[in-house]
Amino acid sequence: MELKKRRKLLLINPTNQSRKGFVYVDSMRFMPINLGIIAALTPDHWDVELLDESYEPFHFIEADIVGLTAFTSSAYRAYQIADIYKEHGITTIMGGVHATMCTDEALEHVHTVVQRDAESIWAGVIKDFEEGNLKRIYDGGNVNPEEIPHVRRDIFKYPYTYDLIQTARGCPMGCDFCSVTLMCGQKYREREVEAVLDEMEQTKSPLMFIVDDNLVNNNKKAQERAIRLFKGMIARGIKKHWLTQASINIADNEEVLHWAYKAGCRLLLVGVEAESPKALKEMNKKLNLKRGVDSYEKAFARIHKHGIGILATMIFGLESDTVEDLYARRDFVLNSSIDSYQTTVLTPLPGTVMYKRMKESGMIAMDNYPSDWEKYQFMYPVVNTPNISHIEMREVMKDIWISLYKKDTIRRKLMKTIWNTKSLSAAYWTYATNHNYGRMLLEHYIENEPGGLNYDMEFKSGKRSRYLKITDRIMILIYKLSWERLLANYFQSNKHLNKQ
Repeated sequence: MELKKRRKLLLINPTNQSRKGFVYVDSMRFMPINLGIIAALTPDHWDVELLDESYEPFHFIEADIVGLTAFTSSAYRAYQIADIYKEHGITTIMGGVHATMCTDEALEHVHTVVQRDAESIWAGVIKDFEEGNLKRIYDGGNVNPEEIPHVRRDIFKYPYTYDLIQTARGCPMGCDFCSVTLMCGQKYREREVEAVLDEMEQTKSPLMFIVDDNLVNNNKKAQERAIRLFKGMIARGIKKHWLTQASINIADNEEVLHWAYKAGCRLLLVGVEAESPKALKEMNKKLNLKRGVDSYEKAFARIHKHGIGILATMIFGLESDTVEDLYARRDFVLNSSIDSYQTTVLTPLPGTVMYKRMKESGMIAMDNYPSDWEKYQFMYPVVNTPNISHIEMREVMKDIWISLYKKDTIRRKLMKTIWNTKSLSAAYWTYATNHNYGRMLLEHYIENEPGGLNYDMEFKSGKRSRYLKITDRIMILIYKLSWERLLANYFQSNKHLNKQ
């Protein structure tokens, strides 16, 4: 039997060079599991190496093929790296959501684009390369879930805080601002529970992020599947704390919430987006609109009842928003029982209904592509809406973010979380999450303004409020009762989780 020539595949995860974003906080640097899947699909006679710019600056490494992935915000960086390898005559292949949505643009910088899912076509890509017949475009479509392999985790040489795992793909919601449905399809494609549990047993970190866009579908069968998954985690002794993403209707089935907590869930990222019917209608956020904004607090209370914290996504800068609407959304966050919050600026992603509409109406201010893609990171206003310019939006959002993420605010949120959830572990997750999002959103303000906030989200003047001084004593007690032991467990496998 003739041995095949050994080859090398270099996989690169590029990062946005205009700001650090998630890289600003060690515990928010997530492993690129899509590249781990590519590694798992690659034949044995290929050596596979990962270079993740979240941890390691790009440097030239020899390879036969360089594979890149990118979100829109990191696409320009991917192109810069690809151009270097093309100059050296090395084959470059790009996949991921941005390359799928902007294929012609990507092909100006790489030899080949892999669209949508790679599982059905990667073996053919490698074969075509070896035979000298590599095509310009491969479209993997949306594969059956049984074709999704276990992530090859030995390539992850960096100290990631979380192990990531995916139990399903696809989302039928079709929100105007989101590209998930376009990329992954309208149908939920759920992996077999036993296959997911087998992969979970291979993970090492005590912390896990289940990255499904919606872990629990909105029907009884999907809820039963979720319960089987959670009970299976308990039965197999998979003792991890984890977070995941869900729609607000996850609160409808309290048995799901009960077993989720028992299995280690401490935080749910819930797509709230806005507090007014007008805003929800504009985004085509049908589920929330149908349920009504008056139902939010009831759903939050059910989630809290089972000891789970809520990380709500909120979008600022909709087409109809006025400055007053932005502050009203901020006040909703402050006054609601939401525990932690991801407050982003409306960003029209390529391929979405929203992008097409805004492009046609001339609302997009930052359209010097591909370099301007660096600004599409949800923290930098890129559109002029009818009521707010992108320049005014920057100043208003800085003020809103300071009021939302300053230490006094997130400390008050912490105390409410403890009261609502009766869970000190869930309270840690929400408190740490608010710190981390504040640090990312206010990155330039923290680093460049002498009188602003510091890394601990307190004002650099050093003058602490009476509330902070009083609650410092409570914080010491919380650490002694719970968080000291909790963090010791988290740090067993990873020493990069931030203390707050």
